Amino acid sequence: MTILTQPRMAVPPRPRGRLGLVAGSAVAAGLVALHVWAWLATDFSLAALASGWDGMVSFLGDALPPDLAWNAVVRPGIDACLVTFAIGLMGTTLSIPTSLALAVLGARTTSRNPVIYQAARSVMSFLRAVPDIVFALVFVTAVGLGPFAGVLALICHNTGVMSKLWSESMEEIDSGPIDALRVAGASSAQIASHVVLPSVVPQFVGLLLYRLDVNVRSSLVLGLVGAGGVGFLINQSISLFRFDEMMTYILMVLVMVVAVDLLSGAVRKRLNA
Repeated sequence: MTILTQPRMAVPPRPRGRLGLVAGSAVAAGLVALHVWAWLATDFSLAALASGWDGMVSFLGDALPPDLAWNAVVRPGIDACLVTFAIGLMGTTLSIPTSLALAVLGARTTSRNPVIYQAARSVMSFLRAVPDIVFALVFVTAVGLGPFAGVLALICHNTGVMSKLWSESMEEIDSGPIDALRVAGASSAQIASHVVLPSVVPQFVGLLLYRLDVNVRSSLVLGLVGAGGVGFLINQSISLFRFDEMMTYILMVLVMVVAVDLLSGAVRKRLNA
């Protein structure tokens, strides 16, 4: 017996009405107007950049070749780069406990109390909103100049950023096992420890390595406000108009950043293998 099947009819495309066209045009016009305003507000001028080429050439002439004096420049620069890396490492590692706690409290998959959830999200937003350089200025006044202030600044800022990234990773996992445990009467702590956290370990490690890369670069900027490291030497060289020394330190920073990036990439590749 042959069963005749009726061929499926193609679904006609949904016509775009005049209202959608008007809305799209309004959005495009708004974006154009926003960028025009930003152009004017930032004094963006290609003519000014072109007319200042002689200043850039003069600056590069003073910076090149870099000063490679071992005792006066290179060795202190290497020591300062190690301090900069240590600031980024400690600021990342010591922020893990608070980041994990805020992520668990600020993720919908593990936090069932709306008050606790909103409070955790508010703390994340505050720590992210305050730049790490502002935290560094605050801690410099509290503990004095040096890398300790930079570590404390990175702990505060990185906690806000990393907890936000981790909480979003926790909210993206499959909700099936979570719903099953909730129906069985499991608590939020049990759901977090037995389902959510084991599912997101690779994402957590990848994001942690990414933040380490970012924090090493941020610790360079923190040195400009007295938090130690190679940033302090760069700022000192600029103040003394020793641009050849500055170029040496910048090249050292480039090598350090590339090394950290390659190390992070190798670890992420190993985890994904």
